[in-house]
Amino acid sequence: MGERDDLVYQAKLAEQAERYDEMVVSMKNVAGMNVELTVEERNLLSVAYKNVIGARRASWRIISSIEQREENKGGEEKLKMIREYRQTVRRQQRTAWWPTKPLPI
Repeated sequence: MGERDDLVYQAKLAEQAERYDEMVVSMKNVAGMNVELTVEERNLLSVAYKNVIGARRASWRIISSIEQREENKGGEEKLKMIREYRQTVRRQQRTAWWPTKPLPI
């Protein structure tokens, strides 16, 4: 198998193992080869991003809910920690979403 086929196979393995971050890496590398993606490759890329972003959105909602509860309690120290953590999740969302150069294998 060629490099492209290996990357697609790695993405499929990652999908089966529910390791979507790794699936994104593999498919980003395929997309970075400057060739038109096949329907299957486009679907794999879409599934990878959908799951990575979906998980981070769920985290964002949960953290926001906790933040709201803590605001009602008036716990300023915890609020600061929650807000910092929420920003970490936000940065991860942006990193996962915005295109970057292909990553080394």
